[in-house]
Amino acid sequence: MPTEQSDQVSLKEAISIGIGGMVGGGIFAVLGLAVSLAKGGTPVAFLIAGILALVTSYSYVKLSLAFPDRGGTVKFINEGFGKTIFSGGINNLLWISYIIMLSLYASAFGSYAPNLYELTGSKQLDFHIYASSVVIFATAINYYSIKVVGAIESYAVIIKLIILLGFVGVGAYGLIGNENLAQFSFSNWESPVQLLTGGMVIFVAYEGFELIANAAPDIKDPEKNIPKAYYYSVIFVILLYIIIAIVTVGSLPFGEIAKAEDYVLAEAAKPMLGQIGFTIITIAALISTFSAINASLYGGSRVSFEIAEDDELPHELTSQFWNQPIGLMITAVLTLLITNTLDLESISIAGSIGFLLIFAMVNLVGFKRSADVKSKKSITLIGAILCGVATVVLIIQQFATNMLGVLIALGIISSCFLIEWIYKKTEKYNSKKDS
Repeated sequence: MPTEQSDQVSLKEAISIGIGGMVGGGIFAVLGLAVSLAKGGTPVAFLIAGILALVTSYSYVKLSLAFPDRGGTVKFINEGFGKTIFSGGINNLLWISYIIMLSLYASAFGSYAPNLYELTGSKQLDFHIYASSVVIFATAINYYSIKVVGAIESYAVIIKLIILLGFVGVGAYGLIGNENLAQFSFSNWESPVQLLTGGMVIFVAYEGFELIANAAPDIKDPEKNIPKAYYYSVIFVILLYIIIAIVTVGSLPFGEIAKAEDYVLAEAAKPMLGQIGFTIITIAALISTFSAINASLYGGSRVSFEIAEDDELPHELTSQFWNQPIGLMITAVLTLLITNTLDLESISIAGSIGFLLIFAMVNLVGFKRSADVKSKKSITLIGAILCGVATVVLIIQQFATNMLGVLIALGIISSCFLIEWIYKKTEKYNSKKDS
């Protein structure tokens, strides 16, 4: 979360922001989807996505040091491309991608919650009630007090990490002699292209490291601590995700994983800890997804505010509604709409395509402004190319199996640029008319 000007963010707090942003609802939402796509190669799929995040974090390090600003990614895009229709379209996509991530977290909450307490006897109806209720409740908290949002996030990061590390420790021990370890044999691996696709679909589980950029102006001893914050948090999460993937695939047959795809992490705790383990992981999922929704609602509203302040969306978005940016209410309403109309896989694909495209542009900014930000052109160019190629591969591969998800993602991207073009044309027309 962004801090007040007088506060300084320590290295430990900056790392917590990165880890908290990544280990939000993503891993709980997409783990089952990852296994369905990559099978025995799931740990490799997480590694591929993690390497992409790590390369991109290099550009974020250099840009955060050169242009420390609470606007974060919005600021970097504008520094690289100016305040143009193109930069406006990319920044609009960032806001919509926040909303897609919120929908992913809400969907995960709605999938896990009925396993703890059924409301109607219909899982589908329970899903919609829980997913919608958590968004409405988190929105109310955001309107009530931003301090409460920050406090919830601080405690949630500690709780979910303790539970996940406990799951990893007990799970790793439980793998000894487990017959499901045979699922890691190469015969159960998908093709390299399918592994890459699996890694890119779950890329949304890594995108949260970019939140460090919003705190960059307040990080203590930035030259030393900003690089450490990015690299330490990304590397820690890569290792955590790989081990979680190993424990999950080693604990459950593929058939059971497919059956419990939307809440597979809780199901993976059953062989080791029985129903108690299932309940503990379910509670961890609810805490994680709720805290991620809480923080992302605030982050999404700030992004819309920054974009409007930079004259890339109507200035009305800088106005307030109940002492918060009006973008908060718009973000919440759009989140409810997407959550209740799209399935988890389509939401994940749309989110991954959106963030891969945004990160490709951030890497490109690092390349373009290499002299100013003191970055190595080769690393930033590799980052831009990898993100670009990964986006194309994901679109092509998923078009055959989930055409709707791909078309929605492409429609969202096109709409972001179309809205920006209309806004700029209207603004130009109005200014001519007034003069």
